[in-house]
Amino acid sequence: MKETPEATDCQYRYDSVSRSLHWLMALMFAGIYCLAAVHNLLSDSVLDKLLWPYHKPVGLLLLVLLILRAGWSLLNRHNRPPSMNLAASIGHGALYGLMLLIPLIGLLRQYGSGRAFSAFGLQVMDGFEGEKIQWMIDLGSNFHGWLGWTMLVLIVGHIGAVILHHRQGNSQVLRRMTGTTHKT
Repeated sequence: MKETPEATDCQYRYDSVSRSLHWLMALMFAGIYCLAAVHNLLSDSVLDKLLWPYHKPVGLLLLVLLILRAGWSLLNRHNRPPSMNLAASIGHGALYGLMLLIPLIGLLRQYGSGRAFSAFGLQVMDGFEGEKIQWMIDLGSNFHGWLGWTMLVLIVGHIGAVILHHRQGNSQVLRRMTGTTHKT
């Protein structure tokens, strides 16, 4: 039986779908963190008022991409490079957990406020009249931003680990996510 290149390379690199989702989400996270930085540093400025309305739609799109990415990873779990070590496994697990938890908490806060939410012209949730659901609002207010900045620290650590591996002569770590890995 002849093996396909993708099957034989699975221990050396991620497939093109995984790589594409990773880098698309990386760009979107860079954007959403820029939006959050502008909102926190230049609150109520013209720039903030121009950019901040994109925070929720981009966050929702990141959640959808995460679900697609997790589903793809699950379907292809036997055709992926092994984790580098336990610390990498824990770090990736924490990143995935926060990528799911942060937007869910944001959506809970949105719902609890009674305000409608639409993104990209699609109605995501209807608003409601009456008393707000305070515990949902409090959960979002207390944890959405804090967990978001915590995730940024983990992302910086993730990037730092890749750079450290590369500087220590293990360029394989970066190459497996760029698709340029060569067997040695």
